[in-house]
Amino acid sequence: MSKKRVLDVGNCRPDHSAIKQMLEQHFDVEVVQAHTLQDTLEKLRQEQFDLVLINRKLDIDYSDGTRILEAIKADPQISSVPVMLITNYPEHQQRAIELGALPGFGKLALSAPETIERLSAVLSA
Repeated sequence: MSKKRVLDVGNCRPDHSAIKQMLEQHFDVEVVQAHTLQDTLEKLRQEQFDLVLINRKLDIDYSDGTRILEAIKADPQISSVPVMLITNYPEHQQRAIELGALPGFGKLALSAPETIERLSAVLSA
């Protein structure tokens, strides 16, 4: 069974490291990083990913990560890739779900059993 691939979008280096470490601890995954709408869409069109994790506020310019979610869901070539929003705020999670994302998680709940369970639904073999 080949490794699952996760695209982590818009997280600063410490957060990306924490997310990558948590994912690799619990799943057989390769974690790739993207920073902007443009490089996220390019990577998704050129490579195969099993899950996209999008930070609600992109580290690079503090723009809204839900714009990337909208762009992914609007593109028939990549719209079927599962997406989760990373935010601690329930209202932003709700908005992401309305836009087509799976229920995501906040950084404060990174190692919580519910987070592992949500990720497991997508990343377990």
